[in-house]
Formats: sequence, structure tokens, C-alpha cells
Amino acid sequence: MVHFVGAGPGDLELITVKGKRLLEEADVIIYAGSLVNPRLLSYGKEGVEIHNSAEMTLEEVLAVMKQAETEGKMTVRLHTGDPSVYGAHREQMDALDRLGIGYDVTPGVSSFLAAAASLKKEYTLPGVSQTVILTRKGGRTEVPAGESLKSLAKHQATMVIFLSVGQMEEVAADLAPAYGWDAPAAVVYKASWEDEKIVRGTLKDIGEKVKKEGIRKTALIAVGGFLGDDYQLSRLYDGSFTHEFRKGTEGGDGTWQK
Repeated sequence: MVHFVGAGPGDLELITVKGKRLLEEADVIIYAGSLVNPRLLSYGKEGVEIHNSAEMTLEEVLAVMKQAETEGKMTVRLHTGDPSVYGAHREQMDALDRLGIGYDVTPGVSSFLAAAASLKKEYTLPGVSQTVILTRKGGRTEVPAGESLKSLAKHQATMVIFLSVGQMEEVAADLAPAYGWDAPAAVVYKASWEDEKIVRGTLKDIGEKVKKEGIRKTALIAVGGFLGDDYQLSRLYDGSFTHEFRKGTEGGDGTWQK
């Protein structure tokens, strides 16, 4: 059996209880060494066989899984964050289907969620944005037609951009026509890790600030009004708003401005 496990964003305690248990029970661990915190491997039992997939091809990863299955061993495929977000695990699952090898997926805490926690912000602020776009800028690997940053920016939703901090100034230029150069922006480097860095600014100056910090990879870019201070209070706790669990009372308009 192969267990795909989300390792979380980096903090050793942000792996799920189930994910940690699977690591402790694994006979073979294949981990994404370029992004997964290697200290998570300390949860493995004595004698566990460990492979760093950063140095492997897809065929080599599958060969390790197939060999483990032949020997009756349990494999954990450890992906950074949650494997469903830029995890490239679909191709592995499809290959295991063809090989007749069973597998399951244990979700993890994505780095974009850890970034929000580090920023102490809420992506879906009432009156600001109720939509979060997870995307990246095209580079050596293109994005599908219609998913350019310029196109997505027209929605002016909360945007979290992966795998693109090395092109920060180009990203800002793509977003500015829709959001404006004064739009708030933040970069979170290695969210939840001990050496985490947060850079705050606007689309106009975030590129230069990131450059000064020497951040070129392993960081998320967040852009949108959620980084500001103007929003409406949630109706969830508004006394004048009725729902299944609470009868309405007289109250204000629930608007907060700073």
C-alpha cells in the first residue's frame, strides 16, 4: 500500500495526526526533498528506507514503490503542504492504477494556509473578496491559455501566487493594471519554518523589497484588499441577521472602517 501524505508547510507540528502516524509506521518513505522539512523524517521508525525524490525521475519513484509492494512493505510518499496543490501526484496515482497497486491520500496543511496564519489575515473578508485564486506565473512550464495573471487579475479577488517569486517584478506588472500599483502585497518566505520571512508592501515596491531580502524561491506572493483594513463585519455574528441557530435582534450595519 502506498500512502500519499501532505507533510504540511514546514513546521513539524503542522503535519496531521494521521500523517504523522503513517510516517511512524512506514517501511519506505519517499519525500520531496526540495521542499519538505527533512526533520519530519525523524518520525520514521528505526531502519526505515528513505528516498529523496528531488534526485529521482518519475520512473525511479515508481520503481521504489513497486519494489516495496513486491516485498510487502508499506510506503509513504511525502509531499510538501497538501499534495493536491502543485503536488504532481496525479501522474503517480494513475501509474499505480495501471500497476494494480493500492493507495490513498492523506491531506495536509497547504503553505497558502500557513501564509495566511503568518500574515494574521483572512483571505475571504466580507465586502472585500469571497474568492481566493491559487495560481502561478508561466515560466519554464507554461500555464493554460486564459490563465495568465493579467486575465485572472480582472476579478480583483484575493490572489495567492505560487512558484513565481523569482519573477516578482513581472508579476507586479501583470497585476497592476487591474489592482493598481498601490494595491497591498506580501511575500511569505518558507511559511511556518524557523527561518520564515515576511515582506510587506505594494505592487509598486514589493519587487525591490523582495530583491533586497534575497528571496528567489520557496515563497508565496499574496495580493489583494484582504491585506488592508477596510471590510464589513461578518453577518454570521451580526445580531440583526437571522439564521437557523439565532433569532435576529436590532443592530447596526456591521461595517468596520479604519
